[in-house]
Amino acid sequence: MAKREEAASQLQALKTSIKEKKPERLYIFHGEEVFLLHHYLQRLKDLLIDDLTESFNYHRLTNETFDVQTFADAVENIPMMAEFSMVQVDDIDLFKLSEDARNKMAEVLSDIPEYCTVVFTYETVAWKPDKRLKKLYAAVDENAAVVEFPKQEQRDLVSWITRHFLNRQKRITPELCVYLIELTGGTMTALSGEIDKICAYSGADAICKADIDAVVEPVLDAVVFQMTDLLSAGRFSQALDKLQQLLKMQQDPIAILGAIGMHFRRISTARILIDNGRNASELASLCGISEYPARKTMEAARKFSPAFCKKTAELVLETDYRMKTSFDEQERLLEMLLLQLAQEARA
Repeated sequence: MAKREEAASQLQALKTSIKEKKPERLYIFHGEEVFLLHHYLQRLKDLLIDDLTESFNYHRLTNETFDVQTFADAVENIPMMAEFSMVQVDDIDLFKLSEDARNKMAEVLSDIPEYCTVVFTYETVAWKPDKRLKKLYAAVDENAAVVEFPKQEQRDLVSWITRHFLNRQKRITPELCVYLIELTGGTMTALSGEIDKICAYSGADAICKADIDAVVEPVLDAVVFQMTDLLSAGRFSQALDKLQQLLKMQQDPIAILGAIGMHFRRISTARILIDNGRNASELASLCGISEYPARKTMEAARKFSPAFCKKTAELVLETDYRMKTSFDEQERLLEMLLLQLAQEARA
């Protein structure tokens, strides 16, 4: 919870600096919600860079074009026919540079000119500052505004989804918003694309569940969650249908098994917390997930016994071993696993 509050504080500070037209000299943008990262990156660019002089004053460096001297030159370049310049650096792990490069970067980051704003973005590379590299770490810690963009909470996403449908003259209920969040995994990036598809498909003013089911391809975790709920309700044939759905989507059997194993590990953790009088917030903290999936996992865990959770772990490990060592078909092994889980759930 403290981490989420810190991220909210970081984001609010960024919003304020953009609104007041007083951006920081150095930003670190990272986090799971890439949609928001891109949104605020564009807002910074719109604030600082004029379309007519963009080619002179906007510099973007990637793995293919980055080196320390090129970066230093871009930062030092005086804006042409404009007040500000902007340097964007994508997916460069500063702390894995050579010692000479790190020392040079520390010098540049500690003395960025007033006319320049530098933004390091992290999407495919994790942002992991290394305190052992004291000079570079101090330069970042003392000068950078670090902004994390985590996945948004359900209540915020419901409001956001509703607004996006309204912007397209469509209505959607909060219940269907939650259903859409479940199917997509709850990232704004995924939701934005699916909202476009749903609006293009539906000819009505009000969105219905059939519109969503017709065009939205659920993520692996969503189908596994549905499969688990069906198993807990004793509806084995429908759980098997969900497995067949994943296989028709050409999901890798090993990946499906991994998702099943992770889901049941979370359920086992939730079962232990329930038995000790703990709540969903603690599960969210332990598993690094948001409150909404944590609450859903706690609800699912209440339907299973501790003995079932222990047996599930054994069955998943056994299936994983057989998938990697036997000549049996992986799809058949997954079906056998579901059958065994159904039998254990009924026991």
